[in-house]
Parts: sequence; C-alpha cells; structure tokens
Amino acid sequence: MSTVPAASSASLPAPLPASLRVFERGWLSSNNVLMIDEHRTALVDTGYATHAEQTLALVRHALDHGGNRRALDLIVNTHLHSDHCGGNARLQAQWPACATLVPAAGASAVREWDEARLTFRATSQTCERFGFTGTLAAGDRLTLGGFEWQAIGAPGHDPDSLMLYAAEPRVLISADALWENGFGVIFPELDGASGFAEQHAVLEAIAQLDIGTVIPGHGAPFANVGAALERAFSRLAWLRADPARNARNALKVLIVFKLLEVRAMSFDALEALVGEASMLRAAAAQLAPRAAWPALLRGLAAELVKNGVLVANGDRLEVPVSAVKVS
Repeated sequence: MSTVPAASSASLPAPLPASLRVFERGWLSSNNVLMIDEHRTALVDTGYATHAEQTLALVRHALDHGGNRRALDLIVNTHLHSDHCGGNARLQAQWPACATLVPAAGASAVREWDEARLTFRATSQTCERFGFTGTLAAGDRLTLGGFEWQAIGAPGHDPDSLMLYAAEPRVLISADALWENGFGVIFPELDGASGFAEQHAVLEAIAQLDIGTVIPGHGAPFANVGAALERAFSRLAWLRADPARNARNALKVLIVFKLLEVRAMSFDALEALVGEASMLRAAAAQLAPRAAWPALLRGLAAELVKNGVLVANGDRLEVPVSAVKVS
C-alpha cells in the first residue's frame, strides 16, 4: 500500500507545450489530456461514467476560455477500461460531430457492445454505450496539438492498450503502462493469460524513448523516467515471483474502485459482488477456496482500513473524503 509522493524540485517535469493541457483526476477517473491546435481539438481519455458531467465541464471551460468557443473534434481512447472511456457518450452527446478513435483490437467489442469482452461486467463497473468513427493501432501516427504522435502498443495491464509518444516535445502519454510509482494491475494474469512478460516488454520499450515528461493515466505528470522505470521493473519482478501478489493487489484495487463509485457497501454486498463479477471472482480464487472468501475479504478490508483507504462503520465499508491509491 502506498501513496504517490510529492515530486522533488529536481524531478518536476518541464512545462508542457501550450497546446497540451492535463486534467489530473483521481483514481476513479483517468487523467484527460486536451490538445488544441489551429486545425482541431482532441481529448485523450474521458474518465469514468459517474464523473462524465465533470469531464464535460472541464473540457467546455477549456474550449470556451477567452471567448474562443470551439467544439471538441476528436476523442482518443488509450484503452477501453471504464475509467478511460466512461465519459465518451456524454461528450459525444454534447458534440455530435466529434470523431472517436478506439484501439483497433477492441473495435468489434465496442461495435457489438459486448460488456463481457469490454470487462465492464467482469469488474462490476459502469460505462454508457458509445460509438466510434475510427481505430488506432500500434505504429499509427496522428497530429494532435500541433505535434505528431505515434501510437505504441502497451499490453500488460490490458492486452489492447496503447500509449502515445511525441518526439518533438518529448512527451509520453503512458496510460496505465507506467506511473511514477508502478503501473496498472496486470489483469490478463487473473484469467490465466500472459501479462507479466508483456508488461516487461513495454517497460523496455519506454526505456528506449527520449522522454522529458510522462503523462500517466493516474497521478501527476513526472520527469524522472529512469527512476520511475527502476521502480516499475522492481515491482514487476516482485509480482512475477508470486502471482498471488498480483491477484491480491487486483482484488484490493477493484474493491476500492467500486467503493469510490458507490461510497459505501456492506460486507454482505461485497461478498455478493465478488461472487458475481468474474474478474473479482478470478482474483479471489487465486487466493483462497470459495468457502474462505468471507474471511479473505474481511482481512483485505482490515488492511485497507488500517492504511486509511477505507473506513469501517459497523458492518459497512466506506470511502473517506480523500482516498489514496491502492498499489
């Protein structure tokens, strides 16, 4: 369990180009990156569904700033987890002409709105149905904010995830492939698929790039990429040494995410949730036989309460006003 520490003055990133603006959100909604140039406006990732109105307000305010009332022209999703695409539908409703690019590997699941393949059902998360106008794949290039960005495959956390890299400003939009202290849960490993090796390859690929600033999916932009990579490699090695550690972390993350959404939940409801949502069920199954899940969940909850992430109120778990990251 840890929180992201404040960056030292030596590790603060260089100012981003004026055409890029980062809306740093929390752990329920991913960060949003707004890019504006003379040709179009674009938003990378749109946060969680329950924050959609806030996302819209942030984007509208930025686009209306100084009386320059522009529309949002393009949405780009790095991947299709609910905290990165949950605002798509609301933004599309506000700006019907807005184009949307999704990772090519997930296009059919979006087109058919297969909530199982999109993991919404598996994680007991919410996402309003949205459409798309095009796809993005590793190696593709697009111009946003006056710079050329290259899409880079980033499997590990999610098999279909992408990062965006612009060489001229030396900026990497890393989504959940690299945070200042770690990376997102390696979800494929919960289903018996490979994810650790892919995450290692992604970190190796990031190490080959000339990066001045990383804009992560969660947390503040940061500059000391070498130190972040060192921490990420170390954490990955620790997870690979005992895959139950990844399952335990995943179960904590998914429980906290759900609590961030609903704010409070009884232990009975939590036990039912784990039994119904396949991703939580898979994580729990790696840790204990089903008969032991009530004790497992109460033990995890006790850890989260001890670390200040959750609050116990009788037989209910609640989220404090300011929640911290589970890692």
